[in-house]
Amino acid sequence: MKFIANLLWIIFTGLWSAILYFMLGLIWCVTIIGIPFGLQAFKFARLCIWPFGSKVDGNFGKHPIANIIWFIFGGFAEAIFFLVLGLVWCVTIIGIPFGLQCFKFAKLSVAPFGAEIN
Repeated sequence: MKFIANLLWIIFTGLWSAILYFMLGLIWCVTIIGIPFGLQAFKFARLCIWPFGSKVDGNFGKHPIANIIWFIFGGFAEAIFFLVLGLVWCVTIIGIPFGLQCFKFAKLSVAPFGAEIN
């Protein structure tokens, strides 16, 4: 069932999100200071491809300064985007699992530093 859900996710949401996060990661990695932020964007891109069955364990207080910088320079907008997308997915019963994945991304968008994806 996870395989089918992941395929549907890739078709409707994941592919575009992964491409955007990969491009964002490349932009961040242009400067040496932005490399840690680019790596977080690559983490998001990998999770966007196959979110069902992946668990996010967070220690969001581990890097508070980096999380604050991330939140200011895009994390807030990402969180709002995934919250709205999650609400749109949750309109139908079939879309609820996809909406819950969007909510997982919204939570991770606020503070990705210190989070581990299993």
